[in-house]
Amino acid sequence: MTDRTPQTADKTPVILTVDDEPEVLRAVQRDLRSRYAADYRVVGATGGQEAIDAIKELALRDTPLALILADQRMPQVTGVDVISASLDLFPNARKALLTAYADTDVAISAINDVKLDHYILKPWDPPEEKLYPILDDLLEDWQADYRPTFEGIRVVATEWSKEAFERKAFLAMNQVPYKSLTVGFDAEAEKLMETAGAGLGDLPLFLFPEGDPLIKPSTQELADRVGLQSHASQPAYDLAIVGAGPAGLAAAVYGASEGLKTILIEASAPGGQAAQSTLIENYLGFPRGISGADLARRAYSQASRLGAEVLIPAEVERIDRRDPFKILHFTDGTSITAKAVVVTSGVQYRRLEAEGLEELTGAGVYYGTSNIEAAYHRDQPMFVVGGGNSAGQASLFLSRFTDSVSIVIHGEDLSETMSQYLIDNIAANNAVSLRPRTELIAAHGTDHLESIVLRNLDSGESEEVKAGAVFIFIGQRAQTEWLADLVQLDDRGFVLSGSDLGPLKNWTTERDPLPLETSVPGIFVAGDVRHGSIRRVAGATGEGSTAIRFVHQHLASL
Repeated sequence: MTDRTPQTADKTPVILTVDDEPEVLRAVQRDLRSRYAADYRVVGATGGQEAIDAIKELALRDTPLALILADQRMPQVTGVDVISASLDLFPNARKALLTAYADTDVAISAINDVKLDHYILKPWDPPEEKLYPILDDLLEDWQADYRPTFEGIRVVATEWSKEAFERKAFLAMNQVPYKSLTVGFDAEAEKLMETAGAGLGDLPLFLFPEGDPLIKPSTQELADRVGLQSHASQPAYDLAIVGAGPAGLAAAVYGASEGLKTILIEASAPGGQAAQSTLIENYLGFPRGISGADLARRAYSQASRLGAEVLIPAEVERIDRRDPFKILHFTDGTSITAKAVVVTSGVQYRRLEAEGLEELTGAGVYYGTSNIEAAYHRDQPMFVVGGGNSAGQASLFLSRFTDSVSIVIHGEDLSETMSQYLIDNIAANNAVSLRPRTELIAAHGTDHLESIVLRNLDSGESEEVKAGAVFIFIGQRAQTEWLADLVQLDDRGFVLSGSDLGPLKNWTTERDPLPLETSVPGIFVAGDVRHGSIRRVAGATGEGSTAIRFVHQHLASL
């Protein structure tokens, strides 16, 4: 095949021409390009089987096929065979045969058998009279029905696949667009599986605009494929920042902009929990509010532009002291050296202990929320467990997708746990209701959530209610397991620093700990993971930028 199916994400509609005689094929391609090169990409195949393979490849890459122009009389695989093979994958492609006079009966039969649009007698000279007028009409008809295809990753999975949910969440959090196709609901899903030679046991299946499909990929394999950097480019840095939430992103911006050789390390996606906030209304400088994902995207771009190296996904499993240096060991077995470290690893939502929740997590039970889950459970009853700002923001966001959002809290009302502006917005939203003095004690369902059991804390009475989805926001747990034997932590696992530190052991410098510095010289902490943090995005960004001031003081003392 000439001008083979590209290894790039070119979505220009294709005209596929097929002839087993090389000179004839070159002549057809020449005439087609002379007329249509501005709007179409002309692909040539030197035989019927090669053409069928090209059609399958175009389908896998989601590249539109506008027209097939095939010679009928070819050995083994004829032009009609090629057109027949295209019907399921490209039912709207226009189809024409190049035939000799002796083959006209076959061509006429093909009009009914394979929905042939036209047959053209050889020779077609001059093309201005015998070729172009016919193809112009066919292509004009195709363009009238054509809708540009989605130019991103396509994910084929079963409806309640937890593995697919986790991979799609990873893509969404890293703002990588994809199209989800569900087996049993989307006809395209079955077609793509057949074309890729994949069975149900091979799902989830990820198809890309370029390259081969991925079958049941790990997060790392997916990250590598979409171009995320997960390995350090250098062995040593001035500053290593662990965690790319608001505090880590701010530290990266200021560290890089002030001349420090900076690396930012994140296990999943930029933004941390703040990235799941659908609208942050009280962040300075955005009078109409800003989504957490948009704020994270802007900060990530800013840090990268200023010279910070960003690793995603990459996870630090421990830090060894080699004073004055720190050795950061990654879970993949690699390591880097840094003169200073800022810990901004943030927090995770605490897990709710109740019957059935663990089994249904990712299939109707979620910690945090995003467009993925909300859109999937559109028009279904939704429940939000928790009374903090994150729960309030989630409730308002979910009300765009359903007219039934219930907030489940232990207290009498929201006044002690939620900002007033959110309380006011909830009160004005008819889709959101409050279930005070209530706890969730069970979740029921087979392969996905179907109902939950709620218990009134005053009466003790239980009630089973239909539920499409439950979103849980019941407090936060510090992500510091990897630091437990290195720095001082409080009784809840948050990192102590500055004046909050207890008696110091192995403190190797003559000065006292700086503000935001931990019990290890040169290791600083900022954001939600710090003991005493105010748990606000603005506070986290302030601490992240402030930490760089103290990093400079530490480096100056080395």
